[in-house]
Amino acid sequence: MFWIPITVGAAAFQVARNALQRSLLGDAGPWGATLVRFLFGLPFSAALWALAALLTPGAHPKFGAEFWWAAGTGALSQVLAAAALLVAMRRAGFAVGTALQQSSLPLSAVMGLVVFHDRLGLAAWLGVGMTTAALAVLTWPKGAAGPQPVSGAAFGLISGLCFGFSLNAFRHAELALDPDHRFFSAIACVTIAQAAQSAFLTGFLAWRSPGALAAVAASWRQSLGAGLCGAFASAGWFTALAFSPAGPVRAVGMVEMPIAAVAGRRIFAERLNLWQWAAGVLASIGVVLAALG
Repeated sequence: MFWIPITVGAAAFQVARNALQRSLLGDAGPWGATLVRFLFGLPFSAALWALAALLTPGAHPKFGAEFWWAAGTGALSQVLAAAALLVAMRRAGFAVGTALQQSSLPLSAVMGLVVFHDRLGLAAWLGVGMTTAALAVLTWPKGAAGPQPVSGAAFGLISGLCFGFSLNAFRHAELALDPDHRFFSAIACVTIAQAAQSAFLTGFLAWRSPGALAAVAASWRQSLGAGLCGAFASAGWFTALAFSPAGPVRAVGMVEMPIAAVAGRRIFAERLNLWQWAAGVLASIGVVLAALG
């Protein structure tokens, strides 16, 4: 069960990264801010991979077709999810946008069952159901704090769908790479995925929006902070996925919601209504059930 505190730590780093990325939206746009997550996180992830290799001399990764298919589709899906999340936060508010993205929880559990045959206990499914109900309240546009809540809700749900797929794809890639050394496999997958994502986004922005690349370069100090937080967040998520199905990992990751609510209130002066707070409590209970189930 050591993957539970790892997931909590990953969620905290993810909120910090999202907050830093959001402030870059004005100049870099959603795609430029998404590039920050991967490009500036890549050096830190590579350093973690080197450390993991030193600590795991017996690792023998298998870079076969199964790994590349899962890692490639997961990387592309995560890029789309990250960009959609940034747009959702801008249109529906930071805390609500983060909550909308959590629709990846039920989607991860269902896809894990159907595609990868991951089995969850009754308590875990009950936890998933409770957190999903909480998400239904949190995604209701009327309670959003941003200027465009309806479109923000749509982008949040798209983000959740893509994140749900990427979580399962990355878990499959890790198990295909080296199932006997899962920590090494997790960090290796993080680094490889970020390298591919950085190359794709850099090429895309050089073609479509060179100004966004210039904005990313100009804000390199703040981008390094987002990259560092992103690297630790990704390392935590990938490590947890190596030891647990995607559904329970995302359920425990729901602790991101109260952290985001506090951040949204203190940093961006946002407010949540009573229904959203009640949904947060319900989601917290669901998190406990999913983790213990």
